[in-house]
Amino acid sequence: MTILIDRADFTDPRLAVFLQSHLDDLAPTAPAESRHALDLTELQGPQVRMWVVDDGESIVGTAALAALEPAHEELKSMRTDPRHRGRGVAKGLLEHVVADARSRGVSRISLETGTMDFFAPARALYARAGFVVCGPFGSYGEDPNSTFMTLSLTPSTPGSAAPRE
Repeated sequence: MTILIDRADFTDPRLAVFLQSHLDDLAPTAPAESRHALDLTELQGPQVRMWVVDDGESIVGTAALAALEPAHEELKSMRTDPRHRGRGVAKGLLEHVVADARSRGVSRISLETGTMDFFAPARALYARAGFVVCGPFGSYGEDPNSTFMTLSLTPSTPGSAAPRE
């Protein structure tokens, strides 16, 4: 599957539906206080950059980066439509957001994901990409339902391709 990644269009009604499905998927996985997904309004904040994968008919994946502090961002709203899992959507999105962050001088990307079996494929994807388990960051505290991971970035090399906007 060829994936085409573009910046999110928040006026696209399909995005609202896709993001609500993300929240609905997460609801049974942990108590409310342990679910940290951003909603549509929060994802439109000035500190957030969001991308979508569109197959021409529907949105099949999303990912966002939210600024935490200078040079440190958090990976948010990483989701692949269940019908498209295993086709490289998440891997392509993750590579894209990492390249975007690196090109802007971000030195660290961190994330929070669940500890349940539902999140095992995500944790494995992040580990393959070089993320390592770490302690809570930003405003997070210790939580038995959360796994925290981080990736240290090196600056882009001259002449490397910048991510597409």
